[in-house]
Amino acid sequence: MPVEINIFGFYAPVLLLVLAASVVLFVVLDLLLARIGTYRFTWHPGLFRVALFLTVFCGAALIFHRT
Repeated sequence: MPVEINIFGFYAPVLLLVLAASVVLFVVLDLLLARIGTYRFTWHPGLFRVALFLTVFCGAALIFHRT
């Protein structure tokens, strides 16, 4: 896994790009889960959202690390 990527002369850490992609995926998943009413069945919706984001981010980082 490369540590940094050159973007228009700016060296950005790879995890910054993974974070940006994870945020986009999380927002889509969050809207989908809110629309179908999943948050009504969770004990603490805010905690569930944080856990969902961490799962998406860590999963994306692990997938990117393996390639």
